[in-house]
Amino acid sequence: MTIAVFPGSFDPLTNGHLDLITRASKIFDQLIVAVGQNTSKRGVFTTAERVAFIEETTRDMPNVLVRVESGLTVDFMRDSHATVLVRGIRNSVDFEYEQGIAGMNRTLDANVDTVCLMAAPQYQFVSSSLLREVARFGGDLTNLVPPVVAHAMVDRLAGDQ
Repeated sequence: MTIAVFPGSFDPLTNGHLDLITRASKIFDQLIVAVGQNTSKRGVFTTAERVAFIEETTRDMPNVLVRVESGLTVDFMRDSHATVLVRGIRNSVDFEYEQGIAGMNRTLDANVDTVCLMAAPQYQFVSSSLLREVARFGGDLTNLVPPVVAHAMVDRLAGDQ
């Protein structure tokens, strides 16, 4: 059984993330979505809220588990018996960044392989900062994030300029 981990802060969960989760869940026997805390950014949603959003939007994917991650991803993977790290690539900047992270992870644990999935074209421009900006001004996020996330973002950020 091949267990893969898709780590991220998911703040917010986007349709691009959900597309990658769906695609990876068809490739691997089990996919663990590892929700981490980005210590260099102040988040919009709590860890519990982010976990709830992912659980709600993946409830029809029986081989997808959602877990909270703290510390090194390779340690989380070892504890989860996972051997594959799933990452999404939107552009060449993401590729360069992920290449470095993959090299470090492989150095830390030779059993970890990184698999990169290309973002669907309709999500290649989506970033958390752009989504937060749109939400602050009450813009339409329905094609960019799951409905539960769109409502929560507008409630949390609308008028916060």
